[in-house]
Amino acid sequence: MYRASIVFWGTFLLLQLLHCGMGLDNGLALTPPMGWMSWERFRCLTDCELYPNECISEQLFRRHADLLVNEGYADAGYEYIIIDDCWLEKDRDNKTQKLVADKKRFPNGLNPLADHIHNIGLKFGLYQDYGTNTCAGFPGVIKHMQLDAKTFAEWDVDYVKLDGCYANISDMAVGYPEFGRLLNATGRPMVYSCSWPAYQEDAGEMPDYTSLKQHCNLWRNWDDIDDSLESVAQIMDYFGKNQDRIQPHAGPGHWNDPDMLLLGNYGLSYDQSKLQMAIWSIMAAPLIMSNDLAAVRPEIKDILQNRKVIAVDQDVLGIQGRRVLSKNQIEVWSRPITPVVSNNQHSYAVAFASRRSDGAPYRIVFTLKELGLHNAAGYNVEDLYDDKSKLGIFRPANQFITRVNPNGVTFYKFTAL
Repeated sequence: MYRASIVFWGTFLLLQLLHCGMGLDNGLALTPPMGWMSWERFRCLTDCELYPNECISEQLFRRHADLLVNEGYADAGYEYIIIDDCWLEKDRDNKTQKLVADKKRFPNGLNPLADHIHNIGLKFGLYQDYGTNTCAGFPGVIKHMQLDAKTFAEWDVDYVKLDGCYANISDMAVGYPEFGRLLNATGRPMVYSCSWPAYQEDAGEMPDYTSLKQHCNLWRNWDDIDDSLESVAQIMDYFGKNQDRIQPHAGPGHWNDPDMLLLGNYGLSYDQSKLQMAIWSIMAAPLIMSNDLAAVRPEIKDILQNRKVIAVDQDVLGIQGRRVLSKNQIEVWSRPITPVVSNNQHSYAVAFASRRSDGAPYRIVFTLKELGLHNAAGYNVEDLYDDKSKLGIFRPANQFITRVNPNGVTFYKFTAL
């Protein structure tokens, strides 16, 4: 009986350890990742003779790693340099079956690039695809998942983005967790960015968010972002309409990802740039820029490096915000943040996002109660986009007045007293 009990409990504990090992559990991305990625701005430009400063190459990523440090982005919290699609040769190595970086555009392989990124205090990210091919037609990980996970570790990768082109959607709920397990098994910590919800939703399938947050550090929920206000607005609408089912699953180590920051490119005005940065921070989104850092204008750089807005995004509570109401085409997005005072009263970041285009800033009035702010002791309010603006103390019954530019935003921190 005693021996049987030992066998039973030994088996039970082993099964529990194996079960725990099934999850990602890598201790990474306790706040939303921040960095720079190539795709939205540089796409799949591979002709280095025609586009010497824009082609997907070792020089592009070395240059942007240096700019991330030298232009102050790293000091603001941006730490990942991520290669997206189109870095590969069209075929694997004939003998080893390993992935091979394009020999002309990455003549030294990826290790020297990774070394450079690490030597200046940054981290190295790399794209692959859970399919036979990447979205641009390069080799995917299918049939080589263990080999590729080991290869990423050998290349000193810190962040893996796994796309979902040319894959069987019905296999993703099993295959993506398996690749995450293989990454973990290498012993090298690697943030794991998944894409399977975006493909499942497009096919009419409902993602298993419980599984997602167990196996992935972040995941793309919906369509790729494009360089336009329309694209930003569509993503806002998706997250607003679906927030009841997706918002509860975000938190330290596992984040919803509305896709890259467009700031510094061609499609957003100054006010629209402030809008995206504010809403992404409310949504506890990864702040992954995709732009030409050498061409970012000073006023846009100031938005990207706004420490107070970044602090909202990186708030340690990790609670994703929500769209709480809409009035006269002004949407109110709110996020509970620190500090938290007695009686569990949170402070809040609140963004007033204009969906209006009628030519003049729009004045709108709310009571704090309407905004869901009920702390009887009140809140000290500051404008997160204006260091000089200290608005004073407001209590739940007080009116709060703001004036929002067309397609713009005003963004405030309500610090609980």
